[in-house]
Amino acid sequence: MLLSVRHTTIYRYESLARYAIESLRLTPPTFDGQQVLEWKVSAPGIDTAARFRDGYGNLVHLTALRQDHDTIAIEACGIVETEDRIGVARGLAEPAPLRVFLRETPRTGPDEAIRALAAKCRSGCTLDRLHRLMHEIRDNVTYEIGSTHSHTSAAESLADGKGVCQDYAHIFISAARLLGVPARYVNGYFLAGTPDPSDAHHAWAEAWVEGLGWVGFDPANLICPTERYIRLATGLDAATAAPIRGNRRGGENERLDVVVEVQQQEAQQQQ
Repeated sequence: MLLSVRHTTIYRYESLARYAIESLRLTPPTFDGQQVLEWKVSAPGIDTAARFRDGYGNLVHLTALRQDHDTIAIEACGIVETEDRIGVARGLAEPAPLRVFLRETPRTGPDEAIRALAAKCRSGCTLDRLHRLMHEIRDNVTYEIGSTHSHTSAAESLADGKGVCQDYAHIFISAARLLGVPARYVNGYFLAGTPDPSDAHHAWAEAWVEGLGWVGFDPANLICPTERYIRLATGLDAATAAPIRGNRRGGENERLDVVVEVQQQEAQQQQ
């Protein structure tokens, strides 16, 4: 499937910012089942940006804006060809050892409720346990936009019984690690084709299954990633896999606008 993406992020400030530095994880990788045909990232300072791969294998552009400004516009766009690999992600750069993905973070630390959730999924083979976990999470957490924020933890979301894709992924990761299964957070894009909850900018989890490797699980949509998914970046949680992270001097009362468009390229060409 050919998918086109346009991801626009605009920061606006009521007062001038004097300096800004941004790390951009906005370039999807090419691996088995995903081939990047065209891709461009536009941002202030992108022409002189430092490029490197972080400890999770993500390509990062490090940009700096050294002049007064009240707006920063960042855009990533391109065309990606995808195939359904039943959720198995192979052919990726993997600099971090598996044990790294058993670490707790502030967003994925378990509480008693998550421990109880994981305890329901201790029987069967690893793949069966992970599929059961995905369904348990969906049964216990209602998809509700605006019910959480970027710093909501897995424990908080499960306690509230509400969340979005980020929260589903954090709960899954927390419980999988309790089961002794390395798990990581993935953000990317999703082409909606059903009435199920979904966002063009999406997040899911991956867990390590011996004999298969990394396998994706999307509790928000109760499926493993298909050709409708584009993988962007990975990390221990949403913070370490964030598409954009930065700091600035000045620039009070930030307002953030994000627009993500994902379309099937063949359908677009027929119009």
